[in-house]
Amino acid sequence: MEPGMIIPFIVLALILMSGIFTVKQQTVAILERLGKFHSIKNPGLQFKVPFIDRVAGKLSLKINQLDVLVETKTKDNVFVKLKVSVQFKVLGDAVYDAFYKLENPYEQITSYVFDTVRAEVPKLKLDDVFERKDDIAVAIRRELEEAMNEYGYGIVKALVTDIDPDQEVKISMNRINAAEREKLAAEYEAEADRIRIVAKAKAEAESKRLQGQGIADQRREIAKGLEESVEVLNKVGINSQEASALIVVTQHYDTLQSMGENANSNLILLPNSPSSGSDMLSQMVTSFTASQQIGEAMKERNNALELKEKETIKLPPKR
Repeated sequence: MEPGMIIPFIVLALILMSGIFTVKQQTVAILERLGKFHSIKNPGLQFKVPFIDRVAGKLSLKINQLDVLVETKTKDNVFVKLKVSVQFKVLGDAVYDAFYKLENPYEQITSYVFDTVRAEVPKLKLDDVFERKDDIAVAIRRELEEAMNEYGYGIVKALVTDIDPDQEVKISMNRINAAEREKLAAEYEAEADRIRIVAKAKAEAESKRLQGQGIADQRREIAKGLEESVEVLNKVGINSQEASALIVVTQHYDTLQSMGENANSNLILLPNSPSSGSDMLSQMVTSFTASQQIGEAMKERNNALELKEKETIKLPPKR
C-alpha cells in the first residue's frame, strides 16, 4: 500500500469503528437518527450509522428500589413517620414511553407515595396503622400501578418497612403495655392466692375431720377400757358405783401427775379427799340424770303440741 493511502484508510477504519457499540445485559439502548427516535437496541454487539445515528441513552431493565420517608398524622392526631420502599422496573415492551414520556421517575413515584400515604393514614388510628400496614402498602401499589404503567414503568412491590411515631408517644405506648401486663400479673397472683387459700382450707378441713375421728376413736377406746375395768372390779366384789369412783379418783391423780411434770403448767386444785371421787361421780350422775329428765320433758311437750295441731286440722269448719 502506498504511503498516501495509509491515512485515508486509518480515517475510514476509525469512522467504521465509531459505528460499533455494545449494550450490556439487562440494558437497552435508545438509538436516534438525525435527532429522531429510530430503534431500540438489545444487549450485545450493535451497529449504527456514523455521524447520523447516535445513542440517546440507555435504560436498565433491572428492578430498582426507592425508599420514601413520609410524615403524616393519624386519625387520633398522632404524628408518625412511615418509610415506604417501592420496587419498580422498566417494562420491556414500553421502553419508548419510559425514556421519552417521563423525565424523572424517582420524583414521580415519590409524589404518588406522599399523596397515597397522606390520604390513607389519616383515616386510621395509630394502633390501626400498625395492624393495617399491609393495606396501606396495597393502596400505594394500586395507585402507583395505575399511574406509572402509562409511562412504561411497572411496580413490583410496595412495602411499608417502618412506622415511627413521636418519641413521647412511644414512651406512652410502652407505659400502657407495661400497665396492662402488671394488671394481668396481679390477676394471676390473685388467682394463685385464691387457689392456695382454698387448698389450705380443704387441708385444714380434712385435718379437722381426721382429728375428730381420732378423738372419737380415742374416747370409744377409753369407754371400752372403763367398761372392762368396771367388769374386773365387779368380779372382785366392788360394786359399779365404787368402781366408778375409784376410776375417777385414779384419773384425777394421773392428771395431777402429768401437769406436775411440766414446770410451766398452771394447776387447778380440785378437792382430793378420799370421798372427793365419790362426790364428783355423784355430781356427774346427778347432772346426767337431770339433763335426761329435761330432755324427756321437752320431748313429751313437743309430742303434745304436735298432737294438738293434728286434732285442730281434723276439726270440721263451723257453719
